[in-house]
Amino acid sequence: MEKREEDLIKISVPFKGIDPIKLLGFQDEYLNYISRFFGSQIIARKDRIRILGPKEEVYKIRELFLNLMKHIRKNNFLTKELINEEIKLVKGEEVLAEEKKERSLKEKIKSEYAIATPKKIIVPQTKHQEEYLKAIDEAEVVICIGPAGTGKTYLAVAKAVSYLLNGKVARIILTRPAVEAGEQLGYLPGDLKEKVAPYLRPLYDALYDMIPIEKVKRMIEEEIIEIAPLAYMRGRTLSDAFIILDEGQNTTKTQMKMFLTRLGWNSKAVVTGDVTQIDLSSKHTSGLIDCEKRLKNISGIKIIYFDKSDVTRPAIVSEIIKAYEEES
Repeated sequence: MEKREEDLIKISVPFKGIDPIKLLGFQDEYLNYISRFFGSQIIARKDRIRILGPKEEVYKIRELFLNLMKHIRKNNFLTKELINEEIKLVKGEEVLAEEKKERSLKEKIKSEYAIATPKKIIVPQTKHQEEYLKAIDEAEVVICIGPAGTGKTYLAVAKAVSYLLNGKVARIILTRPAVEAGEQLGYLPGDLKEKVAPYLRPLYDALYDMIPIEKVKRMIEEEIIEIAPLAYMRGRTLSDAFIILDEGQNTTKTQMKMFLTRLGWNSKAVVTGDVTQIDLSSKHTSGLIDCEKRLKNISGIKIIYFDKSDVTRPAIVSEIIKAYEEES
C-alpha cells in the first residue's frame, strides 16, 4: 500500500562545521550512495540534510548521519566501508561483535594516516605505506625504494596535495628524469610541453585522480603546481614547496646531488624509485643507489623500503614481481 502524504514526515539534520565533501563525498558521491539504501528523499541544502519519508525510516537516516558526523569529528574522514557498516547498524542488520571489533581496529589504524583530497580519501593499505606517510611528516627528505605498484609516487602526490590545501606549502613541484631522451629533449617534435608530456604522464594521472582536472590545469597555469623534467631543476632554490622526484633510479649521481641540493626553506623532498628497473647506461651509477648508501645516517633523512607485500595493484602484479626477483 502506498504511503499517504500525511504518513510522511520531513526533518532536517544540520551539519554546520563539517566539511561537506567529507560528509557528502565529492560531487555528492556518498549522499547518492546512501540514498540507494532507503526509500526516503534525502537532499543536501546549504548546511543541512533534508529528509522526507516514513517516520521510522527518516529517524534511522537521521541517526546514520549523526553517526557519520561523529566519526568525521573524531577521525576527519569517511570511507564507503564505514558508511556500509553504519547503514547496517541503523537498519537493524546484525554485525558480528568480532567483525565489528576488527573493523574498528582497522579504521583506528587507518584513520591516523588517511589523506583527504578533493576527489577522494586515500588510506594506506599496508604497514610500510603507513611508515612512509609518517616519515614524510617527520623528515625533510624521504627516500622510498620499492617495486612497481606499491604506491610510492601516488601516496607522495596525495601527501603533497594535502600539504598544499592545508597551507603547509605554497606549491608542489613534480619531476622525473627523461632517460629515454637522454634529457636532451631538443630533437623531439613539438614545444616543451609536448616533448616532455610522455615522461610526466604518470604524475598528471595521479593529480587528476585527486583533484578535478580543471582545477589542476588552473593551478599549473598559476604555477602553484609545476611538473617538469629533472633537467629543468638545475640552478634553482625551491623554498616553501613539496618536491617529488619520481623514477629516482634513473638519475645519475650528479643529477641526484643536483636535485637534493635544490631544497630551500620550509620545503620537503620525496624521492621514489625502483632499483630493479634502472634504464641508465652501464657507465653510470644510479643516483638512487648511491644516495641510499651515502645519506642513510644523516639526521632529517629517512629511507623507507617497500616490497612485493605492499603491491596494491591486482594480485598478478605481485606474482610478476616475485618471478623477476627469483631470476635476479
